[in-house]
Amino acid sequence: MVILTLTDIHGSDRYIEACAHELRSADLVILAGDITNFGGRREAAAIVDTIRRYNPAILAVCGNCDMPEVEDYLDEEGLNIAARNRMVGGIGFCGLGGSLPGPAPTPNTHTEEEIAALLEQAAAGLREPFILVSHQPAFGTRTDLVRRTRHVGSASVRAFIERTEPLACFSGHIHESIGTDTLGRTQLANPGPFRSGRFARVVIGNGVEIKLLAL
Repeated sequence: MVILTLTDIHGSDRYIEACAHELRSADLVILAGDITNFGGRREAAAIVDTIRRYNPAILAVCGNCDMPEVEDYLDEEGLNIAARNRMVGGIGFCGLGGSLPGPAPTPNTHTEEEIAALLEQAAAGLREPFILVSHQPAFGTRTDLVRRTRHVGSASVRAFIERTEPLACFSGHIHESIGTDTLGRTQLANPGPFRSGRFARVVIGNGVEIKLLAL
């Protein structure tokens, strides 16, 4: 299975056409949050419809900068995996939207306790193997660093990964913390913001191969 992971699009379609070949060649496109920049249904639909020109197989979660109606739109379109799960090609996908509260207010945030409960809901009845899509990265990894020194990820996301050992966790949110890491047997990836042309190409076969790419 080939998966293309885009995160932190923030309403910009600038790089979608440039990514057309990669989109067409993927079995699945993952949108890992912040599809819009404080936008609603219309802004989210504009991005999703543009991606659908090249690949209709999309799963998504909202980010902290997506207004509540974006999740309603994803639900109606059958794309949302936040606090739920789906099977695609024998692999489970579950998700967490939003983020922890940050220094500036955003419309979609959760406490650590709420994140833990949402992750339990997401994984309910899920069979292995599976992949976690979490806009908020796990704490204490190469995917959650601010200014290269301060970790701002979620302890609840980290605990969930350590306990359930998904194949991979795709996250975003921290634009400057582009990179990969591992937690136990789980591979982590923050591809960086797609509004700057960054994304991840993931191949799942005997293992998980993650390549971080830039246009």
